[in-house]
Amino acid sequence: MGEKVRPCLVSCSVLKREPEELVKEGKLDADLVFVSKYFHVNYKLLERNIRRTVEKSLTYFHGDIILVYGDLCLGPNNEMKRLVQEYGVVKVDALNCVDCLLGGKGKVLEVDPNYDLLFLYLGMIDFFKHFKAKAQRENVDEEVINQLFSGLEGIIILDTLGEAAKYEKEVEKLNIGLKILETKVVGFDNF
Repeated sequence: MGEKVRPCLVSCSVLKREPEELVKEGKLDADLVFVSKYFHVNYKLLERNIRRTVEKSLTYFHGDIILVYGDLCLGPNNEMKRLVQEYGVVKVDALNCVDCLLGGKGKVLEVDPNYDLLFLYLGMIDFFKHFKAKAQRENVDEEVINQLFSGLEGIIILDTLGEAAKYEKEVEKLNIGLKILETKVVGFDNF
């Protein structure tokens, strides 16, 4: 009988803690590789780094390569689908990282059909903290930063790790001009 070959999850680091916790708890038997969430500000840069990571992962790991990215992460014109087909890898059935946390298959559209909400969880809070700090270093006024969010109704915090109070404090520190509408405990079982 052959030894079971573990799959390799290649994921955006915005979803780093969730799979790490699943591995730690023994609920996921996979190798984990992360691509920096900070590449997400540029589709071409992100695609180049996903490609590099997938190519290296195909060389180093013998199990299936599973991309933990959304359909829209490289753009709205099936860019991710083409990448998946080109490399012959598997991808989770999700539109974006929030959809991954909600169970995929477009569930995010059920919760936010008009794209009126900003969903924040630990990885995304860290992303926006970095974004805001970088903008401030480049002398972008806080009012200009907050205008990026002005068309949204508010924030929904997704608590994946049972740290809602911590998340709420971090979101308040962001001070992006939106109020917290709700905190949903989603755990990471759907992930």
